[in-house]
Formats: sequence, C-alpha cells, structure tokens
Amino acid sequence: MSSIQLAFLCLSGMIVLMALRVPIAVALGVTSFVGIWALRGLDTALKLSGSTPFEFAASWNLSAIPMFLLMGSIAYRCGLTTSLFDAARLWLSRLPGGLAVAANFAAALFAAASGSSVATAAAMGRLAIPEMLRYRYDPALATATVAAAGTLGSMIPPSIGFVIFGWYTETPIGKLLMAGVFPGLLNAVLFAVFIIGWCTLKPQAAPPPDYHPTLKEKLAILLEVWPVPALIVCVMGGIYSGLTTATEAAAFGAFSALVIALLRGGVTWPTFRDSLVDSLQSAASIFLIAVSAVLLTRFLAIAGLPQFMGGLVKTMDLGPYGVIAFMTVIYLILGAFLDPIGIMLITLPILLPMWKAVGLDLIWMGVLVVMLLEIGLLTPPVGLNAFVIKTVVGDRVSLTTIFRGLIGFIVVDLILVVLLVAFPQISLYLPSLLE
Repeated sequence: MSSIQLAFLCLSGMIVLMALRVPIAVALGVTSFVGIWALRGLDTALKLSGSTPFEFAASWNLSAIPMFLLMGSIAYRCGLTTSLFDAARLWLSRLPGGLAVAANFAAALFAAASGSSVATAAAMGRLAIPEMLRYRYDPALATATVAAAGTLGSMIPPSIGFVIFGWYTETPIGKLLMAGVFPGLLNAVLFAVFIIGWCTLKPQAAPPPDYHPTLKEKLAILLEVWPVPALIVCVMGGIYSGLTTATEAAAFGAFSALVIALLRGGVTWPTFRDSLVDSLQSAASIFLIAVSAVLLTRFLAIAGLPQFMGGLVKTMDLGPYGVIAFMTVIYLILGAFLDPIGIMLITLPILLPMWKAVGLDLIWMGVLVVMLLEIGLLTPPVGLNAFVIKTVVGDRVSLTTIFRGLIGFIVVDLILVVLLVAFPQISLYLPSLLE
C-alpha cells in the first residue's frame, strides 16, 4: 500500500470514528498516531505525540484565544452586554419585525465583544426570544433570528476562527481580523433586510409593539451600552493603528473588560471566577482539538498528501474558482455534521496546498472558510446554534420549527458567499490598509 493510499485510508477511518460519536480530538489523534506508526514506526509516533503539545502550546499567536474568550466571558457575566438588546429594541422597534431586527443588531455588537457564535446565540436567546414570544412573534422567526445572528460571532472580530486559521496558515492574524469587519457587518445588514421583508410580506409574524419610546428614553439607554463600543475600539483600534498585535490587543481587551466592569460595579468574586473557568474550559477544548490536528498535519506531510493534492489540482486544471467550488461543497457537507473548529482543522491540511497551487489569497480564503463554517452552525442535522437556542427555549418551541425558520437565513448566507467570491475587495480592502 502506498503512503497516499494509507493517508486516505486513515482519513476514512477518522470519519468513521467521528460518525460513531468519538470526540473529534480523539478521532484526530488516534488516526494520526496510527498513520505515523505505520509509516515511520512506533518510536517516531511516540516522539511526535510527545513533542507536539509543547510546540503547539508555545505558539505566541494562540495566546489570543484564551484572552478573547476571557474578554467575552467578563463582558457577559459582569453585565456589560445586558443593555444591548434594550437599546436596539428602543431604537428599532418601529420597523417591521422591529424586535427581531433589534436582536440581530444586538447580537452583532455582542459578537464584537465575545468572538463566540455559541455564546452570542445563548446570551441573545435568553434576552430576546422571551420578549419576542411575549409580543406574539412567530416562534420560527423569533428563534431562527437569534440562532442566525449568533453566527455573526464567527465573522465579526474578534473571531476565534480567524486566530486559528491565521496560526495554521501563517497568515497575519491582525489582517484576518480586519478582513472580517465588512463581511460581518454586511451579513448583519442582509439579515435585517431579510427579517424586514419577511415581516412585510407576512405581518402576522411580527405584530407591532404597543409602546412608543420617547427620544429621551432612546438617548438615556445609549449611556448604558458604551462598554461594548469601548471594547471594540480598544481591540480593533489597536490592531488597525498598528500599536498592538492581535495577541496584545486580545490581552488589552480582556484587561479593559475587567476595568470597565470594575468601574460599573459589576464584578464580584463569583462572576470573575466563573469568567475564568468559562474561558479556560473553552480554550482547553479548542486547544485539545488543535493539538490533534497538528499531529494529523504531520502525518499527512509524512505521507506526502499535501504535495499530491497540489499536483492533482494542477493536473485537473481546476483553476481558482473550481477550487473554491470544491471547498464550498466540502464545507457545506461537513458543516451539517461536525463542530466548526474541528472542520477547519481537519480540512486545512488538504485545502491549503490546493489554494497555494492556484495562487488564492489566504486572507480571502480565511473569510470564505469562516463564512462557510457560519452556515454549518445553522444546517441540520447538527446545526449547533439551533441546538443552543433549543436549550434556551425548552419545550416552548420545537427543533423542527427552529430549523424551518433558518431556511431563509441560510439562503441569505449563501448569497453573501457569492458576493464574497465575486467581489474579493469586500474582504481585502481593510487588510490592504495595514500594509
């Protein structure tokens, strides 16, 4: 059996393990260990398994992940984000589907503070869905809006997905984070347009509210939401100005979130402890998958699969758009079944040589990968954000209803993918200003 055949056999075995619900980190690690053992012997497999975790943990750029997670956890647990939905509700309630539009834009702001799609969906779900159901919104609209808006946490910086993509592909993380700004904002706007269209064509889906806030109330609520814009300025301003790297900006963002929370009197020992525990648990989960993915990369490199895939692309003459089409199909299929971070780390060893073979810009590819992973968070049967919302609403709304409402949002996401492919400058303009 050739090394390439062994590589594909091991990858098939890895998929079978994951289909049997073996944790992704374990499936990756076992597959890689067995493959290296078969190719280079047990001693090499043991040495690489021992050295990889240390080399991975020593990566300075990856320090941004626990810092971004800590910033988001402090912002949420210390109450810095609780007024976001109230502010958006007061300002946007007169629009068709105003509460849903408010939840959408509040989620976009929360995403900019947390960097986590799941955290955004869970937090906004607790705040916005009961309010919408109280005003007799269509349950499909109410739940799907928050589930879809939660995915903005993948794109709007800070984004954990961009940090991992940048580390793996050796692409500047600061540029990747800036590349997500316009696509993330455009995504939020397209969602809002879709919601307004839905509620205009079907007014019974979102009965108008019976309250009419005064200008004084609208201005007063703005005084309560300043922490989140302040955090955004701290993080993105430092990166855009060149004063900080992405890792330094993440650390400064976590520190700023703590200082703001202290000034507002929202910090207690239990909330601070819970913030630390949340961020440590999330970071440990991500890092365990990533360490196994690094081992997989080394196995595939030993097997020669990256060179094989690069040569295959040149032989088949797929061209840039053919590679993008292939990548899109792969991510849409895997996104229906697997965790987004796991998908990224499984596919990058195979896709990276293909991108390089046809000369695709890695920053552009990073945005497309994160966008496609967003869609995976919504698609059945796994659809992680849909299950998060189901946990929030309990028996009040069925999972089938949530997925039914998400169909339109998935179509909107696919339209945005087409726009990002057709107009790369949507992603690349801001990064170009950092050169």
